[in-house]
Amino acid sequence: MSRHLALLFATSGHSGVDRVVQNLLPEFGRTPHRFDLLLIRGHGPYLDTVPDNIRVIRLPVGSKKTVLPCLFWYLWRHRPEAMLTANHELNRALLLARRITGVPTRVVIRMGMSVSAKGRDLQPAQRDALFASMRRWYPLADAAVTPSQGVGDDLVKIAGVQPGRLSVIRNPIVNERFFQLAEEPVEHSWYGDTDWPVILGVGSLEPRKDFTTLIKAFAVVRAERRCRLIILGKGRQRSDLLALAAQLGVAEDVDLPGFDPNPYRHMRRAGLFVLASQREGASAVVVEALACGTPVVSTDCPSGPAETLANGRYGRLVPVGDVAKMAKAINATLDYPPDPDYLRQAVVANRTEVVARRYLAALGVSD
Repeated sequence: MSRHLALLFATSGHSGVDRVVQNLLPEFGRTPHRFDLLLIRGHGPYLDTVPDNIRVIRLPVGSKKTVLPCLFWYLWRHRPEAMLTANHELNRALLLARRITGVPTRVVIRMGMSVSAKGRDLQPAQRDALFASMRRWYPLADAAVTPSQGVGDDLVKIAGVQPGRLSVIRNPIVNERFFQLAEEPVEHSWYGDTDWPVILGVGSLEPRKDFTTLIKAFAVVRAERRCRLIILGKGRQRSDLLALAAQLGVAEDVDLPGFDPNPYRHMRRAGLFVLASQREGASAVVVEALACGTPVVSTDCPSGPAETLANGRYGRLVPVGDVAKMAKAINATLDYPPDPDYLRQAVVANRTEVVARRYLAALGVSD
């Protein structure tokens, strides 16, 4: 039986949530259900194509803060059976809109980031206001989805979500399209020199990703062995990171080529992938690297990397911000890289068809 379902997103266009949406939609397109995909002007996800059973509705607002009137209109006119949102402001707005309109839409909220870790980055008044807002609204959701158990535990403890309404669902990453993209060529000469393995980092060039620690650790490693560092991404820290590499004397072996919509082709050719983040929800890039069979070193940040790496079984974990231990882990992994097929075992739960079925179940749709 066909069901009418809705999705609401407002993303940067190059975030982990964008990849979640881009991989879920084709799987939803293989179902008999009807979907409305609501987007906010000036925000992603930016999609080249969408399946025929997904209708795109572009809301006439340019901010998540002003979306509430549009949700009143949408719920009252279209009345979907269930709706998924994936951002605190959108989660709260949808729950409020449902209360005011009285439309009995099943509301599923998603939180991709560690709430407790985010709270530590905020001023006390901001943190208290965020947590109070979550405690006010999130218990009203019919279901909550997180990509890791650590994020889920936060929602139970901090936001008051009932454990029975929580679903921990891995990010949808691995499919045939992923492997096709990983095989695409890369026009970068560093990947062709096997005597100089490439260490790779991927993410926005912002403090939370802590590429400062990665560059410092790379400088320690570079003093001991031949290797190079590529960091894919864009952001306001780019000039500072390049200046740091120059200060440490490794500028010739560090490249920041910018954002690449297909980082998988880099991951497949890299000798090692490093995540240096201070906090993550589930860290899609760790999953992507493992799916490519590429060794991983990661900070043991809250809350997803340790879960993905099975507490060190599939990759070395180091404390956040610890340059010496990160450098030691990089050297050890380059010396004794694990078998690629072994690494791929870690991400079976990230197959897109598996994840899509679990999202549909959270939306109240059984197979």
